[in-house]
Amino acid sequence: MSATAVRPAAPPAAWRPALPPGPLPSVRARLASGPPSDGRRALIVTLGVTALAAVLRLIGLDHPKGLIFDEVYYAQDAHTMLAHGVEWDAGSDGSAYVAHPPFGKWIIAAGEGLFGFDEIGWRISAVAAGVAGVAILTLLVRRLTGSTMLGGTAGLLLAVEGSHFVLSRAALLDIFLATLILAAMYCLVHDRDWRRAGWLAAVEDGLDPRRERPRLGVPWWRIATAVLLGLAMSTKWSALWYIILCIVLFIVWDWRLRVDAGARRPLSDTLVYEFAHNLWFGFLAIGTYMATWAGWFANDTGSYRHWLAENGHTEPPVIGPLVNWIQYHLSVYEFHSGLSSEHSYQSVPFEWLFNLRPVVFYWSSDVPCGSDRCAAEILLLGTPLLWWAFVPAVLAVLAWAVYKRDWRAWFILAGVGAGIIPWFAYPDRTMFFFYTAPAVPFFIAAVTWCLGMIIGRHRPGGAVTASPERRLTGALIVSAFIAVVVLCFAYFWPIYTGEALDYGEWRSRMWLDSWI
Repeated sequence: MSATAVRPAAPPAAWRPALPPGPLPSVRARLASGPPSDGRRALIVTLGVTALAAVLRLIGLDHPKGLIFDEVYYAQDAHTMLAHGVEWDAGSDGSAYVAHPPFGKWIIAAGEGLFGFDEIGWRISAVAAGVAGVAILTLLVRRLTGSTMLGGTAGLLLAVEGSHFVLSRAALLDIFLATLILAAMYCLVHDRDWRRAGWLAAVEDGLDPRRERPRLGVPWWRIATAVLLGLAMSTKWSALWYIILCIVLFIVWDWRLRVDAGARRPLSDTLVYEFAHNLWFGFLAIGTYMATWAGWFANDTGSYRHWLAENGHTEPPVIGPLVNWIQYHLSVYEFHSGLSSEHSYQSVPFEWLFNLRPVVFYWSSDVPCGSDRCAAEILLLGTPLLWWAFVPAVLAVLAWAVYKRDWRAWFILAGVGAGIIPWFAYPDRTMFFFYTAPAVPFFIAAVTWCLGMIIGRHRPGGAVTASPERRLTGALIVSAFIAVVVLCFAYFWPIYTGEALDYGEWRSRMWLDSWI
């Protein structure tokens, strides 16, 4: 009889070896997440790039003297809010009609309250926001890539990115919007990791994901996300696209979590669970937004504060102020949707992608420079050699996301898309290059991701995926790129800070005619 003719009987159940306790290794691998373990090194790197960003942004902060560009509106509005609780029109001795919510101006007002109504006072809050953005991006990219080195690289690149640098030294709203959104997205990633860790711990304790779900406790990271997005919305309404993005990511990530954990009905369970969570998430964001209008609600002189009474209608308590507040918002929405007047520095989203039409914040030819013809300018211009890497980097990350189905790459792309794509829907609206501010950190994250691809580190936890020779070659290429970007930023430093130049030196920095 051949050896394969008879198959031996299976041993009784009692003789079979027991499976190891806890989830299967494949489930454990799918649910595991979190940052690398080099906490001390990460702290040093983060503090280093943050300190560099702070020093760069504080140098000559009080130059030029006086209000530049839209500081004419926001710095003065912030100053009047300290005295009246709302934006005030000194010419009419009454409340001013303004087209943006109050929170960003309250941040500027905080600096003015601490340092006085002067150049330092109305610009210092922007410095703080810009420096905070560098620190947050460092931590976010570290968490996404598992590499402290790549996190520090992202922070360094943002520290020397020209448009972010200029916005970090001017009393405009966009730097606050960018930092609040970036902080919210950082909390969003933390919430994802926290939920996956909670599910993993529960499954290891014996929970059967096919029949039940764990009790995870208070979702503090999701609460922080909602509050930050509410504050961002109260800085500029364009934060709405990131609120929508976060809700979509909550749903997709929870569905993916249940699939990885082995839930029986991952999609239907996600829709039921996330409906309730996104409902309170939305209410919390809206409540935070409304809370920033406290000065308007508490003040009888705010614009549209008594719209009902002024138009011959009764104004009942509580309901009346809410109706007036909504009417104010409808008026502002109508203003923004109809904004189509021509401006010297207006541009369209396609031009933003290639750094084609910067914005002049300050210009003077009446400055001493040791020459007969001088120029001093502050130009909102992205660091060219860095900015021109943005589109190729996004395309490379898109290819990685499609091929590898990597959620981290999709997250970076979503951050870029929410900051740029919606503006394509308004081809006739007057728009400006600084509208890109929320997307810039994610563009830099895409560039950093590509630098990681060159070096060969792209697995969670910073696992090495390349040979030592490949890593050395990649590190040299990456180091050369970073050095060139830093040198490019240094070359354009005079036109980022308003330094007086000989006209020929200024003209040599106008690489494209559209920059003039």
